[in-house]
This record gives sequence, structure tokens and C-alpha cells, in this order.
Amino acid sequence: MKEYGLIGFPLTHSFSQRYFTEKFAKENIADSHYQLFELQNIADFPLLVKNTEGLCGLNVTLPHKQAVLAYIDELDEVAAKIGAINVIKVLANGKLKGYNSDYYGFLLSLQNFLHKENAEKNLTTQGLQALVLGNGGAAQAVKVALQTLQIPYLVVSQRADKKNTEIVDYEEVARLLPSHKLVINTTPLGMYPNIETAPNLPYAAFTPQHYVFDLVYNPATTLCMQKAAEHGAKVQNGLEMLYFQAEKAWEIWGL
Repeated sequence: MKEYGLIGFPLTHSFSQRYFTEKFAKENIADSHYQLFELQNIADFPLLVKNTEGLCGLNVTLPHKQAVLAYIDELDEVAAKIGAINVIKVLANGKLKGYNSDYYGFLLSLQNFLHKENAEKNLTTQGLQALVLGNGGAAQAVKVALQTLQIPYLVVSQRADKKNTEIVDYEEVARLLPSHKLVINTTPLGMYPNIETAPNLPYAAFTPQHYVFDLVYNPATTLCMQKAAEHGAKVQNGLEMLYFQAEKAWEIWGL
């Protein structure tokens, strides 16, 4: 049996397990199985790999997208640029190669979001600038995707480093919102079951010219999205991105 799975902690729910199990059935792939590996300490990762017979590939989620790099033998070019991975392929020689499908998923979904809103409402994204909320593994993929699209950005973090001009703190968002019309939430704030949480933003400053992309997909409308939409902002959740990145993982594993 070929084994695939997801590592992270905690794993209270899993889109990936349902998605790949259903896809195995749909594609009539009977010799493959997808399971959850709740891994609190990344130091236990080598033992998990060693003890999982037939392991062919893994997805990686919070909080291990960067820490797992210490145990990876090779990196895809995009993953190396990002410095975080969410897909691992076990090569024929037993070595582990890391990839980042978050990059592809976000890139495609953001392009769809911006194109849809502009095509329907005759808006323009020329000169668009972004604020990226959070600075973890998902944010690294988002930043490289924004570089690909040539959208300038600033990172908003509670641990802002005054020496790093790319990172600002949340107190500066009110000043930046008039010029930075795209806001991307890469933090888990608002994710089920903590649906009453949201990034600390001046939501009254949002306008119909703003785009809010929340990487959270459960619930479908986060509190962040709801509060921004109340002031006319166009909003998008992370579900489409999730499907795109899952399809990329499928392609990476060669299924």
C-alpha cells in the first residue's frame, strides 16, 4: 500500500484527508491511502518517516512548514526561494524532496479574484500594493507570488523589526490602507473553531476599492472578511487556493 498523509499540530480537521481519499476513489487508485500524522514536535519527523511503510508523499501544515526543512534532502527551486514547504515527495532513492504548492495555489486564486472583480466592475489593479498579515510559512509563499505578479507589499506583524523596512506593526495599518488596497491574511485568526477572532485592523477604513484575501477557508466567511465587506471591500477566502494547491501536490507525487 502506498501511503500519503498530512503532518501538523493540531489536526482538528483536514480538508486534505477528505480530498485525497475521494480523489483516490474517483481515479480508481486502490493501492493508495491518505492518513493524518499529528506531530507536535518536529524532532519526531525522522522516526515517523522511518516507521511508515510505503510512504510516498506528505503534506505539511502549521506549525511545521519551515521547521521541517532541517530534515529535507532536496528542495524544488520555488520552495528554496520561499524558505518553506508544504509538500514532500519520497524519491526512488529514499531521499525527501520539498515543494511549495501554496505558492501555486495562491498565485492562481489571486489572479482569478482580481480578474473577476475587475472584469465585472471595470476596476483596475494597476499600481496595486499589498499588506500581508503575518510572517509565517504561508506568508513566505504569498510574498513570492506577489513578487511574481510584481505587486509591491509590506508585511504586518506583531513582532515588527524596526531594522527591516519590509515589516510594519499593526498600528501603522490605518496609515497604509489608503495606498495599499490589497490585504492578505496569512494568520490563522478566524479559523474554526476560533471563528470570533480577527486581525486587529481599522475595518472602518476599508472601501469598495479594497480587496481582502483571507487564506482561512473554514468558515467560508471569516470575521475579517465580514467586517471588511461591511465597508464595501471585495473579499475572498482560501478554499479555491486550497483546491489549486492540492491539485499541485497530486501532480508533484506523480499520481
